[in-house]
Amino acid sequence: MHKVVICGLDTSKLPKITAKECDELLLKVRNGDSDAKETLVMSNLRLVLSVVQRFSGKGNSDDLFQVGCVGLMKAVNNFNPAFNVKFSTYAVPMIIGEIRRYLKDSTSIKVSRNLRDVAYKALRAKELYEINNQRSPSMMEIAEEIDIPISEVACALDAVSEPRSLYESVYSDGDDSMMLMEQLSDNKSMDDVWSESIYLKDSIKKLPERERQVLTLRYYVGKTQMEISEAIGISQAQVSRLEKNALNRLREMIS
Repeated sequence: MHKVVICGLDTSKLPKITAKECDELLLKVRNGDSDAKETLVMSNLRLVLSVVQRFSGKGNSDDLFQVGCVGLMKAVNNFNPAFNVKFSTYAVPMIIGEIRRYLKDSTSIKVSRNLRDVAYKALRAKELYEINNQRSPSMMEIAEEIDIPISEVACALDAVSEPRSLYESVYSDGDDSMMLMEQLSDNKSMDDVWSESIYLKDSIKKLPERERQVLTLRYYVGKTQMEISEAIGISQAQVSRLEKNALNRLREMIS
């Protein structure tokens, strides 16, 4: 058994139970057996660890593990055999939801209590819907489930969503990659750089036709090198070479 120590706990020493034993323990828990609850929780801590690993780099592992354990406890307390699913299938969304809520509460961006409450209701409804229907619900289905206008649900979920870095890669294919910041523009500042823009456009017009075509598709249309190669019927390597040559020519003309 691979050893992992988290929160002072050696996971290689945790008990293991079969599916049948899990069902028996769940039945005992529903009858108020505290020892059965402890055994059930301890034997499913690896489940928490597997979920925590999905959030690697997004928080302190020990903290996330403890929060995940809260989600596991909620799953143990709320599980009903009538759900007709395996305990792990029910528990994982509960653990994920608890960790996500913790991360959202820990963010430096402050959100009003009312928005957070709506968002948590929506996330909880989404988790339960996925458990019962084996698919993700639409925004409309979530809104109907919690009886809140879809516009408020969308606003609340957007408010608590995790901020994205401008340097986050939105596309990667070998050497060809694109960051989020490369797809954004600030129209308010366009007046300040209008002369540079005109000079750049004039310089682009002086490029060979094929290089000009590649730059236009790449930086004005936003296509990837692979998409450009398919559109104009050349290899991706040729597209890359044309793009590089065009950029070098522009630097020479502009410098």
